[in-house]
Amino acid sequence: MSESGRRFGGGGSRSRSVAELTPEEARKKAKEICFDLLAARPRTKDELRQALRRKGFDERTRETLLGKLDEAGLVDDEAFAQLWVRSRHTQQGLARSALVAELKRKGVDSDVAVEAAGEIDRDAEEQRARELVRKKLRTMAGLDERTATRRLLGMLARKGYPQGLSYVVVREELRDAGAESTLLDDIVPD
Repeated sequence: MSESGRRFGGGGSRSRSVAELTPEEARKKAKEICFDLLAARPRTKDELRQALRRKGFDERTRETLLGKLDEAGLVDDEAFAQLWVRSRHTQQGLARSALVAELKRKGVDSDVAVEAAGEIDRDAEEQRARELVRKKLRTMAGLDERTATRRLLGMLARKGYPQGLSYVVVREELRDAGAESTLLDDIVPD
């Protein structure tokens, strides 16, 4: 192998661990890791913190870098939360409660998560639930009402929709699809 191959990591040479790096090399490497992660998609400050922790960077290096990224506007948990809510509600059909739970798992402050999810009002949430039920109903033509009802309610529950809203939406959409009555007719919603 050539000398240049050995110098630049070719031919199976092992890369140095974070502990073997000088403080300046560690800061550069941590910055590189964060930029790579941010290039793939927006991240929360806590997601970056956890990635750096897993790679072995000390707390001082992590927090100093995260502070600089925050000051530069490259990490903004509020903007991340708003983008996440719009995207996940539109693409995955998640309800407010599920979105708040996801944001909290990503390290977003509870108040910020609730505020971001608050952008979705009850009408928008109900409309998205109806769209999901209609789409699912198209694939359930041969199923009996009990099975269809159970699957539709389960789908909405997994996506975080409140039980009362789910009952109303499923009952009305089943009626619109041709059911004269449904198993949910006698249930009073929340």
